[in-house]
Amino acid sequence: MEIIQVIGILLGIALIIYGAMKGYSILVVAPLASIIVILTNQLDLFSSLIGKENSYMTGLTGFVINFFAVFLLGAILAKYIDKSGAAQSIAEKILNKTGTQNPFSVLVALLIITAILTYGGVSLFVVVFVLLPLAKPLFKQLNIAWNLVTIPIQVGLGTFTMTMLPATPSIQNVVPTAYLGTTLTAAPLLGIIGAVVALAFGLWYMKFTLNKSLAKGETFADFNVKETNEELKENIPPFFISILPIVVLIGIIVAGSVLKVPNIIVIGLAASVIVSAILFKKYIPSQKAVINEGASGSIMPVFLTSSAVAFGVAITLAPGFTYISELILNIPGNPLISLSVASALFGGITGSASGALGIVMEAFGQSYLNMGLDPDVIHRVSAIASSTITLMPHNGAVLTFLALAGLTHKNGFKYQFVAVTGANVLALAAVLITAILIY
Repeated sequence: MEIIQVIGILLGIALIIYGAMKGYSILVVAPLASIIVILTNQLDLFSSLIGKENSYMTGLTGFVINFFAVFLLGAILAKYIDKSGAAQSIAEKILNKTGTQNPFSVLVALLIITAILTYGGVSLFVVVFVLLPLAKPLFKQLNIAWNLVTIPIQVGLGTFTMTMLPATPSIQNVVPTAYLGTTLTAAPLLGIIGAVVALAFGLWYMKFTLNKSLAKGETFADFNVKETNEELKENIPPFFISILPIVVLIGIIVAGSVLKVPNIIVIGLAASVIVSAILFKKYIPSQKAVINEGASGSIMPVFLTSSAVAFGVAITLAPGFTYISELILNIPGNPLISLSVASALFGGITGSASGALGIVMEAFGQSYLNMGLDPDVIHRVSAIASSTITLMPHNGAVLTFLALAGLTHKNGFKYQFVAVTGANVLALAAVLITAILIY
């Protein structure tokens, strides 16, 4: 019976991965996978699926309750920065400083732009929508391989600004605070060390692949890139005004974290939205449309993530999970190693770092606190580890990016995977070594 219970969990996990790779929404796949886990572990179907206590549905609604405001305000802020032309203004300023005549300089500029925007709370979708129309004519002019565009953008949005830099408003940095009572600046030294390592690897890999591509004679024409129909805005705000809401957001988060103000991310996002509404008023035809589009755009991401978390809750209810839990917690060595393994595994399984964190914090958070680990260290290590192997073929960010860039898994996935996974794994190794020595 114990074997059947564990096999049931593994089958549920396999269904999640298979369904995602086939393009089925996790909104549909997660409850189906949960049913498999529930039935094979001989749990009551309806109480485990839609019960009012400890069920798939309470896991989903609990995540929505805790983080909906962050998704909502973040989406509205991103829409303001996109529709006003602020993101374009920031991008053009950086490109003007780095220059557009040298291929490596253009790649570095794209990385910097992505990092600034994502560190300021702008979603990856907005970043990609803004940068691809700017990048295409530059890549065509320089005649360099179009698939190289994946490296700077993915490193900029999927590594140090997502889980490492102190005060980053990413949902991956927010989730642990709800379970551990930490702040968004948790373990700043560890975060900075990880960020330096990730950035160094990203820059090296970018230079390495560019030189290799040039040596092979790859050109822009090799990828049959469709010209973008999206025209750049002419009336855009100045750079200082464009970046001010981002500065306000990070400033509030840092100050609030130092003062241990509760819900500082919500306060910071709300303030940044208000500042954006005032500063970008003359650059936006309809503020009502921006707010409504942002609000609508927040619904799907929060439910996709909460569905992954809900599946994790269903797993933790299963008797078979006891054996998996014991296996993870009894990994030899420092407890931070087993924490990293758990976070990384669930990140790869769900294709979502934030979903993995919800699962791991729910299932293992208290166990690691009981071991005497510093909550700030748990926060930072688990956040970084959750993103190490999330960039799998079924990951939503991968599918979206490839579709928007006009690339395929064959010509665009390898660079994404090596860049992001390499940066995150090396950063995690550096952070683990530092944490074990210091804490």
